[in-house]
Amino acid sequence: MKELLILQLTIFILLAVGFLVKKIHIVGAEGQRNITDLVIYVILPCNIVTSFLNGMTKDTLRDCLAILLISIGIQVFGVIYGKLLYRKQPEDRQKSLTYAIICSNAGFLGNPIAEGVFGATGLMYASVYLIPQRIMMWSEGLAIYSSEKDRLGTLKKVVTHPCVIACVIGIILMLTGVKLPEPVLRPLQTIGRCNTALSMFVIGMILADIDFRTILDKTVIFYTLNRLVIIPLIVYGVCLLLPISPMVRGVSVLLAAMPAGATTSMLALKYKRDPEFATKLVVFSTLCSIPAIMLWSMILKV
Repeated sequence: MKELLILQLTIFILLAVGFLVKKIHIVGAEGQRNITDLVIYVILPCNIVTSFLNGMTKDTLRDCLAILLISIGIQVFGVIYGKLLYRKQPEDRQKSLTYAIICSNAGFLGNPIAEGVFGATGLMYASVYLIPQRIMMWSEGLAIYSSEKDRLGTLKKVVTHPCVIACVIGIILMLTGVKLPEPVLRPLQTIGRCNTALSMFVIGMILADIDFRTILDKTVIFYTLNRLVIIPLIVYGVCLLLPISPMVRGVSVLLAAMPAGATTSMLALKYKRDPEFATKLVVFSTLCSIPAIMLWSMILKV
């Protein structure tokens, strides 16, 4: 419990630093985008590769398969749940709400949180968990806004995503038992250790842009309750019935409790589907996710 409290305090301080550097204009909008790209395309892939280097066991392979199947189940559930829950909403809002149920911010926020709570193994499981979500993001998720399904384009986006490539490389290294030479391993580990700090900085910068007077909306609040409480609670209940390890259960629930992904507002803007409302979903759920994630972390570590 002491380690968890230290982790929570560390995350809070990192968020505060990110908030402050954006508020006092040490980092501007362009700098924020550059840091985000740096994390996604360089730092996080290095972190993912090294998370697979703890050695292969039957339990590890079983857990990876289990969390992959759980993630697929969550994605299928999300598609059905979102369409039923928001079928009476205006069309533009319905698209963003449905997309935001399917595509959370687990890819950016979830990895450092999973690593912080469960260590390198937690990060490895989180990387496997995210494969189905990345596929859904560029297939069913994109089709929600565009009404088109480009299977070839989806495949290209998925297989060329740096985090997916890193996950494949990590799995190959784990299965083959190949040891990376020290001049390669050390830089990968050093770069990867920057992941939590820079990820939290970016989330803090996002919070710094919030106009708290404009984000309160009954639909947004109801979505946030579903995204951060009800869905992870359902996942938690189902996982308790399954013969899986506590860490698989913990990572699955924690990543199910992530806020709306930033691509929600980006796609809403691109396809002119009430981007202001989509931005409220992202901002308010991200703001509320901080205490929610802390609470879930405490529950899952008990």
